[in-house]
Amino acid sequence: QVHLVESGGGLVQAGGSLRLSCAASGLPLSNYAMGWFRQAPGKEREFVAAISWSGGNTYYVDSVKGRFTISRDNAKNTVYLQMNSLKPEDTAVYYCAAVHITPGSFYNTFVSDQYRYSFWGQGTQVTVSS
Repeated sequence: QVHLVESGGGLVQAGGSLRLSCAASGLPLSNYAMGWFRQAPGKEREFVAAISWSGGNTYYVDSVKGRFTISRDNAKNTVYLQMNSLKPEDTAVYYCAAVHITPGSFYNTFVSDQYRYSFWGQGTQVTVSS
């Protein structure tokens, strides 16, 4: 059985930083691209960032470019989202997700599509105060 468990969320002031972690079990992450999505109250879930199975390719939504960094450690079966210069509009529940892709198939339009993802975590709350 596959489980993705996010951690690291919390309350932070604007301009602060948080690092989210997503630990996977029952799934060899080396065969999966991983994504982070978020959902703010009253809004639809949106794509934040994705990383290829090797870690060599990444993709970010424009609103977080230069502030957020996605990374992964396949040996630890863990994916990270380092979030710096946080803004109140970053407040949301953050979810990690996994999608199986073959090498060379890391397309931005594919990895940003939440409906492509097979496995999801339960989410972790990030709240940024102004």
